[in-house]
Amino acid sequence: MLIAFDFDGTLSDSEMTVLLGEQAGVAGEIDEITERAMNDEISYAESLYARAELLDGLSEAGVEEAFASVRLRPGAADVVAALREAGHHVAILTGGFERGVERALAAEGIEVDTVVANRLPTRNGKLTGEAEGPLIEGTKDDALEDLASEVGVAIEETVAVGDGANDLPMLEVAGLAVGYEPKPAVEPHCDVVVESMADLRELLETRGVL
Repeated sequence: MLIAFDFDGTLSDSEMTVLLGEQAGVAGEIDEITERAMNDEISYAESLYARAELLDGLSEAGVEEAFASVRLRPGAADVVAALREAGHHVAILTGGFERGVERALAAEGIEVDTVVANRLPTRNGKLTGEAEGPLIEGTKDDALEDLASEVGVAIEETVAVGDGANDLPMLEVAGLAVGYEPKPAVEPHCDVVVESMADLRELLETRGVL
């Protein structure tokens, strides 16, 4: 099977742009924009471009410090490791950033099979205020369908786990849509809701995935 996780708010309880915003002194503004996007009040692309603009000029040292503080939720590493040990393809599809995902996985000593994420370009050692990558204008349903085709898994044999509005497209096409403490706009579109990694593992065992 193919199991696709969102990252910020799902595998991790941090929000990368807020951590970056703390370094730039704009965490409050970024948190407000993030919440509006996750509740489907503004488009994800609009929100990410707005947040990236607020980070314009943040030093590479500040970026590195923010990404170094990204952590997986308690129990998340165990779930990912168990899924891979069971022979499933584990993917992270996130509107967040590659470097933060990589740092969090490395801190736990685990790997996933695929990461699809965005990037914050730098110039002369500072963020440019721009964002780039496949999951800004692109959507997670296309990413999930493309990956399923690539690894030879029917879309009905996929599990998607997410919490925010930008996860809705993949939750709607996946064989099993799992909301991880989902936002109010997202919960009605989930087949099942979990509140912890222990709940998620129990669900995957009940469904015969683990």
